[in-house]
Amino acid sequence: MNYIGSKGTLLDFIDSVVNEFADSHRKRIVICDAFAGTGIVGLHFRREGHSVIANDLQYYSYVLNKNLIENPSLSLDKLDYFNNLPPVEGFMYQNYCAGSGSGRMYFSDENGKRCDAIRQEIERMWQSREISEGEYFAYLAALIEAIDKVANTAAIYGAFLKKLKPAAQRRLLLQRIPTSNETAGKVCNTDANQLVRSISGDVLYLDPPYNIRQYSSNYHLLETIARYDAPELRGKTGLRETTSQNSKYASRRMAASAFEDLIKNAKFKVIVMSYSNEGLMSEAAIRQTMSRYGTYYLRVREHRRFMVTKSQHQARKSETTTEHIHVLVKHDY
Repeated sequence: MNYIGSKGTLLDFIDSVVNEFADSHRKRIVICDAFAGTGIVGLHFRREGHSVIANDLQYYSYVLNKNLIENPSLSLDKLDYFNNLPPVEGFMYQNYCAGSGSGRMYFSDENGKRCDAIRQEIERMWQSREISEGEYFAYLAALIEAIDKVANTAAIYGAFLKKLKPAAQRRLLLQRIPTSNETAGKVCNTDANQLVRSISGDVLYLDPPYNIRQYSSNYHLLETIARYDAPELRGKTGLRETTSQNSKYASRRMAASAFEDLIKNAKFKVIVMSYSNEGLMSEAAIRQTMSRYGTYYLRVREHRRFMVTKSQHQARKSETTTEHIHVLVKHDY
């Protein structure tokens, strides 16, 4: 998925830092991915044979990680069945497609109807126990990834485009998501600062929001598809209520105090945090906070920045940004 802050191009960098400080290439470790997003980092470490705890406050992320971190590699023999269901004029079509009169064009009419048909049938089959829990999350994860590929947006769901772009005109198609047959991990759906109070392990990997963009509002449609709870919508974009899922790390006022609270209460030997040099918390502030609880290290690499629109590319002097990986080896562990 094209996701804000995705670490897909930085996995080797993250892996090298974890290996350097946790000696994970020599032994199996317990690693927690506390802001898991699409699950790409946790899946990497699961495939390396480590025990993974993945967590995210967003439910759509929970669904994706339930599949990647807990499921074995399933055959998913009902993909063709779901892909050929008759379209249904359900919640997504009625509220996010132009043909319904909603005034919104997040998806083509056909893909909105097909999304409704698939989502309703996944739920029906789960409630009637025609599919297992693992299959339920696997098919639902496949739907979330598939609908994202045909969304009529500029990467995020803060707004829709006025005309259907070519990718949005393609047919919604569920595909199998490769996972792993290594030991299954555990997936949570809670606030990271609360989670660290109840778990422990070798490495705590942090990838918190680093600017004021809230994932809860930028990916609200994926949340609605995941929950399929017919929420009350507001505004031109059809936004669901998201304040309960807003992150303190996307707030200039609260990020620093939330970060210190997390570091202080984390029961992990090594804490590894990916953070942009353009983030709300400065390098100096992060170093100062971490140093209060152990020995601090910094590793740096340049990488291509996330851009939503062409105008953003034109406005930036550089298409690269610097990714900092801040490391703390705790003294009191």
